[in-house]
Amino acid sequence: MRTLSAQDASFIYLESDHTPMHIGGVYLMDSRDAPASYNYRKFCAHIKSRLVCSPIFRQRLVEVPLSLAHPYWINDPEFVLGRHLPRLRLPTPGGWQELLQLAAQIFGQTLARNQPLWELSFVEGLDHVPGLARGSFAVISRVHHAAVDGGSGVELMGALLDTSAKPRVVDLVDEWQPEDAPAAGKVVAEAYSRLGRKSIELGKFVGEVAAGAVQAYAKRRALYIEPPPRLLSAPASLLNQSVSSSRTYAAVDFDLERFRSLRQAVEGATVNDVVLAVCAGGLREYLLERGALPEKPLVAMAPVSVRSNDQKGCAGNQVSAMLVNLATDSDDALDRLWQVRRSTQAAKIYSSAIPANKIAEFIPSETLAAAARLYSRTRLGGRHRPLFNLTITNVPGPPVPLYLAGARIKQLFGMAPILDGLGLTIVVLSYAGRISLGLTSCYTVIPDLGRLGLCLEHAVQDLEAGAQAAAGKHKRATSRAMAKKERPPEHASEAVQRLRSASKALQGAMDSLSRKTSK
Repeated sequence: MRTLSAQDASFIYLESDHTPMHIGGVYLMDSRDAPASYNYRKFCAHIKSRLVCSPIFRQRLVEVPLSLAHPYWINDPEFVLGRHLPRLRLPTPGGWQELLQLAAQIFGQTLARNQPLWELSFVEGLDHVPGLARGSFAVISRVHHAAVDGGSGVELMGALLDTSAKPRVVDLVDEWQPEDAPAAGKVVAEAYSRLGRKSIELGKFVGEVAAGAVQAYAKRRALYIEPPPRLLSAPASLLNQSVSSSRTYAAVDFDLERFRSLRQAVEGATVNDVVLAVCAGGLREYLLERGALPEKPLVAMAPVSVRSNDQKGCAGNQVSAMLVNLATDSDDALDRLWQVRRSTQAAKIYSSAIPANKIAEFIPSETLAAAARLYSRTRLGGRHRPLFNLTITNVPGPPVPLYLAGARIKQLFGMAPILDGLGLTIVVLSYAGRISLGLTSCYTVIPDLGRLGLCLEHAVQDLEAGAQAAAGKHKRATSRAMAKKERPPEHASEAVQRLRSASKALQGAMDSLSRKTSK
């Protein structure tokens, strides 16, 4: 038995029929890069061979009556692998739009609570997806956010994937044994026994926060950095309304080198800063087209992993958050990148100083559960000033190709949940020299999500044009400075001319004197 942390449990409490709380992805496999015998049966056999790699695959959630303690995981005594591996076929004509619509439909459904909270849908019939051969495959994954965050989600998929076409042999001893749920009274008693330790931890936590806040203030003053946006300081926008259960999903991808080159346009900028600036540019164009761009800049929440080295491979969430000013009020792409870099610099100082991921641990489970459920069921999130406007999460992936049961993963795109008042989430994944942006929304917020995807492509082009123009100005300014340095000043040139005239006159006088003397 393993009890959920308060942060993990909050994803259970917040879930409703219109707000499923799982993360996921779409994995594309070209039939040309798969074994000739690749099929659903071999896919299932491969997954079965990897169950030993992570306890998440065979753990079921158990909730405590009245939420007197947080839910906990047990080894599911009724685990059946086939329930988690549905076999689907893409509707005719089997193109890109059909795949995105199927992914949106799957992402909009909640996972059954009476079994382990994950699913891998095997999708056949990708006959007209650009860049893929006829008869290619896809896998659409879903794992509940209570079980994994973005980082541990990548590690979980890493248990299933290989770095070569030949699957590695897993020689781990399978010690898994089914468990019966313990008596609720025992779980509640253990939860309350931890209250004494929490009171001691709370004092230590308050001290850490106070010290961190002082350190952050001193660092900000030393670097002359404006503080990051505050919660509830974001402007109202069409992104911040109640959501429906009908999801929309879109995905775009780019050459990673384009983003690496663009970071050089602003000193100190990172690839993540470029990603945020691209998202800002795309959102600005999309909202302008709809006449819905707020005067104040949009604010994005960017999750930050606080998973330590000794926590790698562990399930659950280990994330904090930083708020970033997206500078959507600026019409200059390069200026937006500069402002984003300044904002992330400040946000990193504050997010490291104030461990937001630990705050919920000191709230009683019944209070946290009641508040989260009330917030979700009353749809309060779409009725107050937004905490922030959207979530943009960047998950670094491997730089080398990965394989699933011998088939090469050609492309992958991420997905993360939306909530009332937070109707857009963008998941950024880097993989094998590409960088992808997976966009999740719903029909009541952004029905034409593909249009926003196109605006993101325009934003990359605008940023490249701004960077090239700035580089051209720098080059011309440098050339003018060099030419000015090499060319003699105007007053020096005049002096030379006078000297030459005087020399010519002197030469003429000497010649005349020479002729007279010779006579």
